[in-house]
Amino acid sequence: MPWFLRTIIAVPVRGLTWLGDQGTRAVAALVFIAVAVPPIGALLRPYVTEAIFCLLCISFMRVDLAALYGHLRRPGLVAAATVWTTIGVPMIVGLIAWSTGFDSRSPGLFLALMLQGMASPMMASPALAAMIGLDATLVLVTLVTSTALVPFTASLFASLFLSGNLSITPLTLGLKLLGLLAGSLLAATIIRRVVGADAIQRHRRPIDGINIIILLVFASAVMGDVASDLVTDPVFTIGVALMAFAVYFTLLAVTTLLFRRVGYERALALGLMVSQRNLGLMLAATAGALPPTTWLYFALTQFPIHLAPYMLTPIARRLMARVRMSDAAAAGSTT
Repeated sequence: MPWFLRTIIAVPVRGLTWLGDQGTRAVAALVFIAVAVPPIGALLRPYVTEAIFCLLCISFMRVDLAALYGHLRRPGLVAAATVWTTIGVPMIVGLIAWSTGFDSRSPGLFLALMLQGMASPMMASPALAAMIGLDATLVLVTLVTSTALVPFTASLFASLFLSGNLSITPLTLGLKLLGLLAGSLLAATIIRRVVGADAIQRHRRPIDGINIIILLVFASAVMGDVASDLVTDPVFTIGVALMAFAVYFTLLAVTTLLFRRVGYERALALGLMVSQRNLGLMLAATAGALPPTTWLYFALTQFPIHLAPYMLTPIARRLMARVRMSDAAAAGSTT
């Protein structure tokens, strides 16, 4: 390759590498950029489906197949976490809303909560877990298994709880989810074959940068109207924001407590994964044909999704330090 082409290519690669190195700081900054510059959201909203497809491709492309097979040979924990995130969470959300009458009092928020519960974990969850020092492989394997099931479980729960609330039928929702996931998996497989797994691993830092840019596209598209909503109806908007934070940290805390017997560091990794729901996948599957209140809730969930990894990093580091100390003490007692 001529030197001038190498120079031209090197400049954006260095920029992407720098962006990828920012980790959770860059992820946290995305929501504030998205809210501060509403025109970006208006410009990018038509491309939500494409952004989600690219995020799915990057995540599938980076799957560590050896680690995946290793965890699948010991499937107990993965199976339990998969059942919890794909069946337990949406079932509990639906039953609570139905028993309290929340579904009829606030159908827009109920639809948002059900779509959140039915969604698979975010494809960026393994990367976020790795950024804060948690078990990214466990998150990745559970993510793969739950994502494979979500077209079927989402269709089931849409039939049970969302009859008449969705603009598409539950079967269509399941088929669209299946098409998105299968298409991105096929594209990622082709990229891995052409480029090679070693090259993907070598360039993981600029790929992280690309991931952050695509996350900005999604965050801007979803959050473009938050500032105007806050000015128009501040009390309601703040209330929805508090609900989004409460749901996020409830899922995180309950999951961590449920799986605490496998070690708090692994339980926290699963808690992070379960609380990071892939709302973009649901937006793409429904083509964004959702009530304004549902859009608002989805927009405000971006705050805990993007800020929590940054907030959890000190906790994760203390947990990992305790694990290393206990392992060192155990090793010392056996010698």
